[in-house]
Amino acid sequence: MNPQGTPQAHGEHCSPDCAHDAAPALVPGPLALYIHIPWCVRKCPYCDFNSHQRPQELPVAEYVAALVRDLEFDLPNVWGRTVHSVFFGGGTPSLFPASAINDILAACSARLRFAPGAEVTLECNPGTAEFDRFEGYRAAGVNRLSFGVQSFDDGCLKALGRIHDSGEAERAVKLAQDAGLDNLNIDLMYALPGQTMAMALQDVERAIALQPAHLSHYHLTMEPNTVFAARPPEGLPDEDDAWAMQEACQQRIAEAGFGHYEISAYAKPGRQSRHNLNYWTYADYLGIGAGAHGKISFGHDGRILRRWKKKNPREYLAALALGSPEGAHIGGDEDVLMPARPFDYMLNRLRLHAPFALTEFEQATGLSRSAIATEIATAEARGWLEGNGEVYALTAQGRNFNNDLVSLFLKD
Repeated sequence: MNPQGTPQAHGEHCSPDCAHDAAPALVPGPLALYIHIPWCVRKCPYCDFNSHQRPQELPVAEYVAALVRDLEFDLPNVWGRTVHSVFFGGGTPSLFPASAINDILAACSARLRFAPGAEVTLECNPGTAEFDRFEGYRAAGVNRLSFGVQSFDDGCLKALGRIHDSGEAERAVKLAQDAGLDNLNIDLMYALPGQTMAMALQDVERAIALQPAHLSHYHLTMEPNTVFAARPPEGLPDEDDAWAMQEACQQRIAEAGFGHYEISAYAKPGRQSRHNLNYWTYADYLGIGAGAHGKISFGHDGRILRRWKKKNPREYLAALALGSPEGAHIGGDEDVLMPARPFDYMLNRLRLHAPFALTEFEQATGLSRSAIATEIATAEARGWLEGNGEVYALTAQGRNFNNDLVSLFLKD
């Protein structure tokens, strides 16, 4: 789940008649911090993230100051809690110099308690890679990089509107490794315009050869409000060919020693993305920056709050300028009410291949397990889940019908 995505619509509070067993206490999970850098060199035609083509002069100092004020506004909601992971997403965070990333992390760690060894990830575009920057990012506290490679085929990269070529992608990963950063993710897409099975497998082979700790492998989708949605590219593989690509690539990635732990994520032992696991286990996260989303649980009253910030970078900066009304940068606040929590939880948790316990559901949502008893029974009857009354796991069929499985928990 990407934290800047549109929040789900939520239902009304339960009436006394729909109350379940005595509700367990809501237990907030680990806390993560998401920091959004909204600019990129050029907007890709498939991208539906909150990204904007960079202005001629990036307002780096102004944006860093705005992030700090944004964080300070949210601090009362997380007093005393420890941050276990930080993720710089975009846009292209690697457009910001290492000094700015250092200033952001220094300001955040001065205001929040960071866990020892907290995972700190920075998304990078291979077309903006420099050795000195990687050394600087590492010195600032970044200990994990995520490279948006997408493909090692130059024709596919051109069709996707990427600013780098395959040589630059390989060079960027090696520069980061030379700078002492070995916890690396490589993003790949498949079912690309003009892509064949051999080309998809070659992408995987070239990624594996770079010895990353983590791979993300996504199907190219035509997201609403993108250039590709309005004008789909020619030469897209059909559904059967795309499925065959997925299965063949999954097999090759597994043979290379990567565990398939989430729908689109693969990791060497012990190198799963801690930050993304935080989302998928329905734990909490602060989101700062233009368009960033957050989710915070409150154990004392059982409330779950989703908050998002103004999307447009100019509006966001203006709202956080000195003298602006307090809270003017907030795009919206929404409580995740009781009827919506089963779907909200399962939408995230069922991305993971690891089994889940009903006690996890109760602690994360503040609902009794009886709230999902009917849906669990239906999922078992359809062969999508298997369990023992306490712990449940996705079956192979459940993985293939994940969207249908999650939809069972959507309340009217």
